[in-house]
Amino acid sequence: MDFTEILQSGIGFILTALCWGFTNPFIKRGSVGIERIKKGNWLMQTLAETWFLFTNWRYVVPLAINLSGSAVYYYTLSAADITVAVPITNSLALVFTILGGLLVGEPMPRGKELAGMMCIVLGAALCVTS
Repeated sequence: MDFTEILQSGIGFILTALCWGFTNPFIKRGSVGIERIKKGNWLMQTLAETWFLFTNWRYVVPLAINLSGSAVYYYTLSAADITVAVPITNSLALVFTILGGLLVGEPMPRGKELAGMMCIVLGAALCVTS
């Protein structure tokens, strides 16, 4: 693997993690109000909830960005080793989820949560370097 392939894979991992992680708090925020939908049976409930979500741009736009991250991920996997791609992408997605949460007003993670996040990132780094 030459430098350009490594760089392309790294950019793909970061872009994927950004699309996956950063959009999670926005998807959560866009689905607020779905719990108020009450219908008589499971089919009508499912249809009403689906209509609610897919007619709400605050849900659809972050979801579309999140799903585009999957397209970037599969493209990146064509040139990258999956044993490296999974830990890097998932640990970075966790970091970006926390950053996105802070942006939308979620509370700062506490000490144990930050320690857990650091363990995940360090574990992924160990996987990649070994």
